[in-house]
Amino acid sequence: MDADSPPAAEKDTRPMPTVWTIAPERPFVDTLAAGLRMKAGPEPLQLARMTVLLPNRRTCLALREAFLRTGQPLLLPRLSPIGDADGEETLFFTESTIDLWPALPPVRRQLLLTRLILAGQKKTLTPDQAARLAAALTRFLDAVQRERLGFDPLAALAPDDYAEHWQITLDFLTLLTNVWPSVLAAEKRLDPMVRRDRALQAVSALWQRQPPPGPVVVAGIIHADPAMTDLIRTVITMPEEPGGCIVLPALDRILDAESWEVLEETHPQAGLKALLAALGVARHEVADWPAPAASAAWITGACASPDRLHLITEALRPAATTDRWQHLLPLAPQALVGVERIDCPTPREEAQVIALLLREALEYAGRTAALVTPDRTLARRVAIELERWGIEVDDSSGVPLAQTPPGIFLRLTAAMVTAAFAPLPLLEVLKHPLAAAGHAPEDFRPLARRLEARLLRGPRPASGIAGLWAALEALEPRGSPPDDAVMARGSPLADDDDDVPIREFLVWLEAAAAPFTALMQQEICSFTALIHAHMAFAEALATSAHQPGAHRLWQHDAGVVAADFVTDLLEGAEALPHIAPRFYSRLLQSFMEERTVRPSYGRHPRLFLWGPLEARLQQPDLLILGGLNEGTWPPTLETDPWMSRPMRVRFGLPPLERRIGLSAHDFMHAFCAPRVVLTRSERVEGTPTVPSRWLLRLEAVLHAAGLHEQAALWGNAGPWLAWARGMDWPQAFETPRRPAPRPPVAVRPSRLSVTEVETWMRDPYALYARHVLRLRALPPLDADPEAADYGTLVHKTLEIFLKTWSHALPPDPEATLLAVGGEVFARVLDWPGVWAFWWPRFTRIARWIVRREHERRQPGTRILAEATGRMVLPRAAGLEPFRLTAKADRIEIRADGRLVLIDYKTGQVPSPKEIAAGYAPQLPLEAALARRGGFSGLPAGHTVAELLYWRLSGTGPGGEEKSAGKDADRLAEEAFAGVRALIAAFDRPETPYEARPHPVLAPRYSDYQHLARIKEWAAGGPEEAE
Repeated sequence: MDADSPPAAEKDTRPMPTVWTIAPERPFVDTLAAGLRMKAGPEPLQLARMTVLLPNRRTCLALREAFLRTGQPLLLPRLSPIGDADGEETLFFTESTIDLWPALPPVRRQLLLTRLILAGQKKTLTPDQAARLAAALTRFLDAVQRERLGFDPLAALAPDDYAEHWQITLDFLTLLTNVWPSVLAAEKRLDPMVRRDRALQAVSALWQRQPPPGPVVVAGIIHADPAMTDLIRTVITMPEEPGGCIVLPALDRILDAESWEVLEETHPQAGLKALLAALGVARHEVADWPAPAASAAWITGACASPDRLHLITEALRPAATTDRWQHLLPLAPQALVGVERIDCPTPREEAQVIALLLREALEYAGRTAALVTPDRTLARRVAIELERWGIEVDDSSGVPLAQTPPGIFLRLTAAMVTAAFAPLPLLEVLKHPLAAAGHAPEDFRPLARRLEARLLRGPRPASGIAGLWAALEALEPRGSPPDDAVMARGSPLADDDDDVPIREFLVWLEAAAAPFTALMQQEICSFTALIHAHMAFAEALATSAHQPGAHRLWQHDAGVVAADFVTDLLEGAEALPHIAPRFYSRLLQSFMEERTVRPSYGRHPRLFLWGPLEARLQQPDLLILGGLNEGTWPPTLETDPWMSRPMRVRFGLPPLERRIGLSAHDFMHAFCAPRVVLTRSERVEGTPTVPSRWLLRLEAVLHAAGLHEQAALWGNAGPWLAWARGMDWPQAFETPRRPAPRPPVAVRPSRLSVTEVETWMRDPYALYARHVLRLRALPPLDADPEAADYGTLVHKTLEIFLKTWSHALPPDPEATLLAVGGEVFARVLDWPGVWAFWWPRFTRIARWIVRREHERRQPGTRILAEATGRMVLPRAAGLEPFRLTAKADRIEIRADGRLVLIDYKTGQVPSPKEIAAGYAPQLPLEAALARRGGFSGLPAGHTVAELLYWRLSGTGPGGEEKSAGKDADRLAEEAFAGVRALIAAFDRPETPYEARPHPVLAPRYSDYQHLARIKEWAAGGPEEAE
């Protein structure tokens, strides 16, 4: 026989007690399997005649695997779950239950209740709100029916002080008393809990009349509702032949009698105590589940020490008797052998430590390990961390359907059509892995990115697919950059003018979505029709060049669950005949929230991620209890939306604290595993956490029991945290440095505007990123107008006005300027808030401009508005000439031939110090070009009288005039010399394009700050001191 396998069973001929327990330090399913084999003896059919009733399907699977671990051929007993409300169909399909009406399907049940709620609440609730309320109502209904309670006492529950508030709730709950029974009768269906209750009653009555041919064993139950209690009572009172019994998990046999009598609902033994009381069995009458001597020795090798059991019993004793800790006898240090606690700073590090522990388990042949936590986010983090070693592990507690790829796809497609193909919902769909629209997925992604760049970046297109067509037709032609356009659309991501693929896609999208969008435009329509149209559209969008959409959408575990969900929704949709289509997307999500996708089989045979319910009664070699923070484990109690806690007790419902008691039992049982690691994170999202109450109690008992040294090390991460951090620790650290690329001279820019010369002076790296790397910032999605757009509007308005009235002002210049501004500002009419803020500012600017025009329009003065200029500057031999371009806001040519150049600023005006130092060269360089005949229509030879800035803020008087300096010609020549020196310097290969060489003079805003990683190298450095 294999040394690791249990020995063959021996025949036990002793009388069989009816109530047993398996100690918490023993592996439950292995001990149960060994005892069942011993009871059956060597006769193979004897074991097969047995019926074993277990809490859930996962426990059935665990017991089956425990039998298989013996390595011997066996005919297994009949294993059936009784804790699952939907599991009794196969368990109790007998003549006694065949006449029962079937259970009402969950989705149809929720739909029917949603309809009743909408009818009763008139128009105070939206359909999705009603659906969520219906889901809460089904949970309340299940709780009431599970406890076999009626609704008659509801009216007398509330004290007079709360009578008015309670009456509102009571009026709502009358649905359950007055209307719901007739709905069920019309459906010829039963509520799931009612059917389960009647099925259990029928089986109980059948077994009382006619016991089954073989023994019946109920095992693993830690809490029983009335129907289950009746069945258990029937089982344990069966005749000796065939016989029946119950095997309780982890009944505390060492807790003193005084503490046993005062157990509160939050204690781990509260459920077992209530069950024993209902069965009329005293705790001392419960026997230890037997196992063959050799099997017992084998099982004992996988057990924790008895001292561990004493430790956890003391730690979880009722609050009323914790005074006994003062007189607690010392515990042996062996109590913590095999127990480790690791406190991690953050959830990320906790997940890394857990992943390392799981990975270490695989180094030992046959060793199994599991993470048990109610924190599903932590479980997902651990699964992701394990992927670094190529290990795939499923979260066996499941993933909400709404968070799986097909669930997300269905939600997003519904939201997209509801939002009339707005940019963000549209992009969310197009970038989903299932979206293909008849293309190969790898070809559809570039199409989605191109459509994003051409149509969806910048201002929101008009509503619907028609709005996308209009945006496509209105695109600025390439080659004429929309410098004057407000909120320009069409990103530089798209490098060519071939919009044919976009046009073809829009044609396809319009046809595929037509039935769905037509329904969405109606005031009210059939819910069934909406579902059919939505699914047809989703399947069409999921279709690839090689696979039909139905295959891609409904495959794998999540796809199967999604398909079942849609089928159930369609079968029950007629219960909610018509809805307003605008609520369809949210309504779909509210129904989807009730579905969970669980893996049909585990991806890994030795590593597991379990929730507390899935882990119940299972015991791998290594058990990691994660997320042990108060509010997570045990969980925060949710407020009952229907009754206060005192009202629940008076009504007969179990207190909410029972959930904590069940969690405590799970923790107690898991703590007694051979090797257990307890983990928690000290902060979650930056907020300090409180350790679980169980950890605090354990720490208190360690001190009380004299284990001060162990308590001092309690929570010490040991090497695990250091190892986890070391996984991503670099071999060497390099101090971040200021970027200073030196591209070849041949690829350096040889054409710049005078505005870009200022960037060249202040932040050469930004020039490098724009012209050498050819990077452009994408406009935001659904962009609102910004300050730069306001400046563009003002510039455009003044350009039109001055070009029209360049020689003389119109009769009413202010009214004329406002009329021009009204036409230009009409571009932001889609943003009423922007219009309301910007237009009053512009009216003040217009008033100020007109006053300045009257002052400056001297006889013989001519004005050039938005004049374009250029100049070619020679460079070193072998290099093409450098082209300097400009666009002057306003050039005044006086009668004496002297020039005045004016630059409009809707933002800040450069200081005289910046201008003199050459860091604001735009206006002086424009003057230098004007002196040299660089502007069309303006010959060389002019002198410059003034360089002015008009600060058009729109506040106060509306504007302000500031001079760039007294000697305009000198400023122009210095700037021109400066730009020639700059060109010469950057024509040398060793000259770098540094990022922000002088931080105090750096631009206030740059699209390339993140690319230069400024915060990495500038933090705390000398740059900040500047």
